Amino acid sequence: MPTRRQPANVGRRRQSRSEVLQEQDPALRRRLHRAVALGIGGVLVLGCAAQLDRGVAAARLSVTLPKRAVVPGGSLRLPWPSGGSAAVAVEGVGSLGGVRADAVMPLASVTKLVTALVVLAHHPLAPGQSGPAIHFTAADAEAYRTDLKQDQSVLAVTAGETLTELQALEAMLIPSADNVARVLARWTAGSEPRFVVEMNQEAARLDLRGVHFVGPSGLNPGSVGTAVAMVRLGAAVMANPVLRRIVAMPSVTLPVAGTVTNYDSVLGQQGIVGVKTGSTSAAGGNFVFAAIRRRGGRRLTIIGAILGAGGVDPLQTALDEAVELVAAATAAVRPVVVLPVGSTVVRIRAGWAASVTVHTTRALQVIGLPGQRLSLRVVLSRAGRVGRTRGFSAGERLASVMLSDGQQQASVAAVAARRLAGPSLLYRLTRL
Repeated sequence: MPTRRQPANVGRRRQSRSEVLQEQDPALRRRLHRAVALGIGGVLVLGCAAQLDRGVAAARLSVTLPKRAVVPGGSLRLPWPSGGSAAVAVEGVGSLGGVRADAVMPLASVTKLVTALVVLAHHPLAPGQSGPAIHFTAADAEAYRTDLKQDQSVLAVTAGETLTELQALEAMLIPSADNVARVLARWTAGSEPRFVVEMNQEAARLDLRGVHFVGPSGLNPGSVGTAVAMVRLGAAVMANPVLRRIVAMPSVTLPVAGTVTNYDSVLGQQGIVGVKTGSTSAAGGNFVFAAIRRRGGRRLTIIGAILGAGGVDPLQTALDEAVELVAAATAAVRPVVVLPVGSTVVRIRAGWAASVTVHTTRALQVIGLPGQRLSLRVVLSRAGRVGRTRGFSAGERLASVMLSDGQQQASVAAVAARRLAGPSLLYRLTRL
């Protein structure tokens, strides 16, 4: 049977009107191509603009520095007295501890340190000044003779004698004159009871806990305190330039009494520069002491207190124990390199570049005690905060490392190890 002939256009797609027109008009075809290209270009431009308009994530910063450090070494051991109480501290470093340091004990002539502070609060002296004159009466001379018969610590005075305020303070603190302490109290406050009120107010102001006074000389055993409080008192006295000079004097020459010596016979030993001794049958041997030593290139002030020392000569016992404690305290305090130079403290990672480390420019060193805990933290500089998005140069300071232990503080700069440029145009266009 003969097959049916198929139409010629069977199997061919029917052309659209535009295709027919393109075949018939080349110029129209070119215009259509340009329109398509412009459309695609517009989309690309808008896409790039949107991509560039997107914010760039800041570089991620991670602190590699630990928050704590501990001064190496075993437990601190000092030659504490077997009897009585004691405490020692290093100014700017911290307490070295003590033994029975909170026990309340009679202060004896250590009391005169607060007497001196109250006098100077009423009648301040600058270094080199002598202050007003204090006149001694016939009653003062009679009181001296009575006190001498009672074997008190006194300074010879006569009726009509005049001492300057500075000389009276020297007489009270160097030969520890009880009679001069009482004269100063009446001269300052009008009466001893009113002066004693101010002494206790001064103790409260200095936060001398466990301290109470009943008289200006310390002869009455009711004037009491603790070794810890006496360390604080010693620091207050050493902070006063006039008193600091007086307590370091081995002797002084006064108008009537002549040359009198300091009961602090260990001045100069182990750097001891004061502060005040005290001794009665009720108190035993007392000594508040200060010493200036150098350690690791740094000047250190060691302040301590011994109360209630015993033995054949209680005061000499306290003096000898203080010398031993100062020597041991000096050896215990040591320079410690917490962070060597070049220590990495921060790492910065950026999506557009390799990570950058931030390192210390010098060693971070402190004076510390074995087992002492130190706090460390990193503080970003303004350049460090801005540089997380804009980039930074090699050697640019980006942070500081801050160290603290409650009393002393130290810091060191930290800089970028290399340059970090900001995000490139290519990165901004191609990032997801």
